[in-house]
Amino acid sequence: MVGAGLRAAARLWLPCRGQSGPRAASSSPSCPGCGPPGPGAHCPGAPRSAPAPLPAGGAELSGHLWARYQDMRRLVHDLLPPEVCSLLNPAAIYANNEISLHDVEVYGFDYDYTLAQYADSLHPEIFTAARDILIEHYKSLLMKIDAFHYVQLGTAYRGLQPVPDEEVIDLYGGTQHIPLYQMSGFYGKGPSIKQFMDIFSLPEMALLSCVVDHFLGHGLEFDQEHLYKDVTDAIRDVHVKGLMYQWIERDMEKYILRGDETFAVLSRLVDHGKQLFLITNSPFSFVDKGMRHMVGPDWRQLFDVVIVQADKPSFFTDPRKPFRKLDEKGSLQWDRITRLEKGKIYRQGNLFDFLRLTEWRGPRVLYFGDHLYSDLADLMLRHGWRTGAIIPELEREIRIINTEQYMHSLTWQQALTGLLERMQTYQDAESRQVLAAWMKERQELRCITKALFNAQFGSIFRTFHNPTYFSRRLVRFSDLYMASLSCLLNYRVDFTFYPRRTPLQHEAPLWMDQLCTGCMKTPFLSDMAHIR
Repeated sequence: MVGAGLRAAARLWLPCRGQSGPRAASSSPSCPGCGPPGPGAHCPGAPRSAPAPLPAGGAELSGHLWARYQDMRRLVHDLLPPEVCSLLNPAAIYANNEISLHDVEVYGFDYDYTLAQYADSLHPEIFTAARDILIEHYKSLLMKIDAFHYVQLGTAYRGLQPVPDEEVIDLYGGTQHIPLYQMSGFYGKGPSIKQFMDIFSLPEMALLSCVVDHFLGHGLEFDQEHLYKDVTDAIRDVHVKGLMYQWIERDMEKYILRGDETFAVLSRLVDHGKQLFLITNSPFSFVDKGMRHMVGPDWRQLFDVVIVQADKPSFFTDPRKPFRKLDEKGSLQWDRITRLEKGKIYRQGNLFDFLRLTEWRGPRVLYFGDHLYSDLADLMLRHGWRTGAIIPELEREIRIINTEQYMHSLTWQQALTGLLERMQTYQDAESRQVLAAWMKERQELRCITKALFNAQFGSIFRTFHNPTYFSRRLVRFSDLYMASLSCLLNYRVDFTFYPRRTPLQHEAPLWMDQLCTGCMKTPFLSDMAHIR
């Protein structure tokens, strides 16, 4: 089976309200605001006292549970005043690891979707061209996988049709779990599953879905591995044949975004004495035209080293490929490369010679790229460089997180989850009916928050509650991540980024389900507004 884990570790800000804010009615002096704990339960830190008498059972206990539910609804409403929304800045830079730009002396960049941001209108062009290439020469699932290798039910598609949850579970031997041996290897490709990792993957996923849908809709037999290879080859040919380069070169105003901001970032770094380099898989003629459009004819003077057609990620691991110099027309020269000169263009090469010739090593180098595997993984894990991930989708996702609908849906979902966890000790028939109703509402809330991002797959950063497989890699392979390189303009060149201490499961006193079930006092919202 050919599957796909979408580009999909989330930064979640949960607002809190404080000492002067309203609190839910308490029916137990030992546990303000959460109602009676289950038998034998006790809130840490609360003084022990004689337990309050519990309802006798049946309708009386059911009414008690619904009263706790209504108390919590009021509390969540009071916890979320209007000013709680729009606190996340889509142009901010988010830190997985502490990093001070003061210590960074050398900045490196990928080109496509890093220095050059492309408009979404490029995707249909790639899709159409690859489809035409495919036509000239055809159990496949597209699905979303979380950080623990579990398929998020409701996100599996065969062609354009959703696959029932029961069938997905049956395909994997009665479980949602994808075995480790089937999952992606170090560079996102496993024996039966490929992880789609970057923006360029969108046309490929769309074409795969449409071709599979066509075969299924017309009752045509096909080998899923052959189909996957043919679609992948067709997408590759769009790049190899230079079709994408031609479209962009013909209309740079249409396809290249934020060119003036890229120029501002590069100029600012150079003005502050930073050294810059470019390592890209794209050819020189294409990069030259794009950089002239964004920066001007003297763009090479901003960079100490420029390397094109680098063949990443093997550039980072294979020491056998030598550097070749290009002349002004882009033709290969025969010189033996003993140093990398400013203003010159080099092709291919390898990182080991690059490190030897430049002596740019370790954490004083910060490299930006959009592909976690091809651009960042080796540099962080093998060579100790600092890395920055460019995630264009982040801007839209933050705008959704900032909406009142998302904030209220998520906060109530968290609160309801905490209520379910604490009240599950009541197991009489009527209480179980109440709990079942809460479970149904919780599932509906999960679907609502998922659909706010994407009706089919939801957020690229989370399944319902777990980080996605993509998020797990994002945290592992990047010190910083941001929507675009222009986010650097919002920070001083000596700024220190500090990652927020997001709670582990055993350190979660600020999580909404804990707050709303009354296990501790709620901090004042204005004091906590800095928590992203």
